[in-house]
Amino acid sequence: MRRGSSGLSCLLAIDKPSGPSSHDVVNRLRRILSERRVGHAGTLDPAATGVLVVGVGQATRLLGMLALDDKRYDARIAFGTSTDTDDAEGEAVREAAVPARLAQPAVARAALAALEGPCDQVPPAYSAISVDGRRAYDRARSGEKVELATRRVTIHETRLKAVEMGTPLIWDCSFHVSKGTYVRSIARDLGESLGTAAHLCELRRISSGPIGLDHCTTLAELELLGTKGAVGRALDPVGALMLPRHELDAHELEAVAAGRRIACRPVMDPVSGTRLPRDGERVCLTSGQRLMGVWEVRGERLACVSNFPQGIMGVRS
Repeated sequence: MRRGSSGLSCLLAIDKPSGPSSHDVVNRLRRILSERRVGHAGTLDPAATGVLVVGVGQATRLLGMLALDDKRYDARIAFGTSTDTDDAEGEAVREAAVPARLAQPAVARAALAALEGPCDQVPPAYSAISVDGRRAYDRARSGEKVELATRRVTIHETRLKAVEMGTPLIWDCSFHVSKGTYVRSIARDLGESLGTAAHLCELRRISSGPIGLDHCTTLAELELLGTKGAVGRALDPVGALMLPRHELDAHELEAVAAGRRIACRPVMDPVSGTRLPRDGERVCLTSGQRLMGVWEVRGERLACVSNFPQGIMGVRS
């Protein structure tokens, strides 16, 4: 086994606490699991909490394949002040009176409903987007003026949970959004559209694709249980990929290990059940409780896209 390799290969969902960055979580897991190969999908800001999907060992190679396009968040938006980061971590840059009508739940619901659908969104200046090889937040922190291009995103659904009276006035909301959507930008733009100022004061990711809080473990739990705890909390990689499954027999397993193409046969689709795979479709190759590869249908054969010789653990029957 290579130095810095624990032999553990799995996907984990961490309920990230407020404070550490997503990279801090990765570094902590490297120490807990004695594994240098750890990465994450879908960055959360330091102050944000909730679902952070992590790959360990060979499972880091799955992170770019995961079906995590849709995200769900609980968010609290404070009115009356905007900040340079568009959240509570930043410095106040503008204060504005809050119209009395914004305390009415009916007004809040209507304003949130108006956000639903595709839109062009400007990401926060303090974001991890790369600009000429440097992170936008690095440029912003050094005093540079950061102007980011708009990106097309979709706000699928909004919901008002409560209006909290006081100073500041707060809307407690939930959002279902597409990949790449910044809830901080939603808060900023909402304030401007309502004739005031606003910022995001709290954010919790409820789900990332099919992975929700009920799939999560905590860093504290893993500190206590170590590698055995990680094995017990491993995500089903087939479920996370949302791909059909082909269970290998002994002869196929040998062929796959050598990278040789194998014949197509019916697969188990997580939605429609047993069916024939479609040309060009990707398929999970499994052996018992391990994912051995992600292969692609080419004519009547399956060809290798990515192989995992060690096997990624966590596959459920």
